[in-house]
Amino acid sequence: MSYDLDNRLVIGLASSALFDLEESDKVFRLRGEEAYRDYQRENQNIPLPHGVAFSFIRRLLSLNKLNMGDPPVEVILLSRNDPDTGLRVMKSIEFYNLPMTRAVFLQGQSPQAYIPALNISLFLSANELDVKQAMNAGYPAGQVLKTLVYDDPEDSELRIAFDFDGVLADDEAEVIYQETRDLMDFHDHEITLVNTPHNPGPLAEFLKKISKIQKLEHTKKDSDPAYTPILDISIVTARNAPSHERVINTMRAWDIMVNKAFFLGGIEKKSVLEVLKPHIFFDDQRLHLDPAASVLPSVHIPFGAINKLN
Repeated sequence: MSYDLDNRLVIGLASSALFDLEESDKVFRLRGEEAYRDYQRENQNIPLPHGVAFSFIRRLLSLNKLNMGDPPVEVILLSRNDPDTGLRVMKSIEFYNLPMTRAVFLQGQSPQAYIPALNISLFLSANELDVKQAMNAGYPAGQVLKTLVYDDPEDSELRIAFDFDGVLADDEAEVIYQETRDLMDFHDHEITLVNTPHNPGPLAEFLKKISKIQKLEHTKKDSDPAYTPILDISIVTARNAPSHERVINTMRAWDIMVNKAFFLGGIEKKSVLEVLKPHIFFDDQRLHLDPAASVLPSVHIPFGAINKLN
């Protein structure tokens, strides 16, 4: 019987998102492919340093303890390496005891075509071109941004924060504001459609599957009072009242209960995110991400008119 991915949360992960490949990439750029191959062979037993998404992925995979016989999370490595040079990545995964066993090595090719084949709800990479190609093809993808923030091993929670427009929802409402630059027009639009759920954005399916796992945690807690749920989901948006209500109604329509929501009305997101300390933050605008990336793992979702996906 084949291994079914349909009912799992599947993450496609480039090695550049999981590990810090700066030194390896420098060898490739300055000395070429053969020198890079020799370098990776010589260092294949030296674990690669943690990358931006390492903490998020480690915690996400820990949720498989909810059902070891039928794990709800699958993380698949999608690498531009060939199998030979990619061996160091696999050995690093083994060294850090990450339960990742499935990998695709593509020898320089873009991984986008394999995203639907593997039922992937989110593809993460540091490669901007790969992410944009995936998004232009209609697949959910995000570019991890460089950060100096490292994992706190004593912290067992998994805190995930999302912007709303252009990330969880499409950019229909955002376009209204971008076209008019009038906040009242934006609010009027959202008041008129307050009871109409937003159309899903690129990460809506990812959120829905994370929400299902959160419900598994609640079920586990009901049967085992000693169990402490680890998932904490937040929306951090530049919206404020009265446009907040359509966001809440959309979550209700999708049968999703987020733990926290911050309707900031133009307040700098970084100030809130520094307190919240998410293990990963998704936003479609570099305006918000560049300050945030200095203090926490951040992901750019290059979606919609504001990112000019042409």
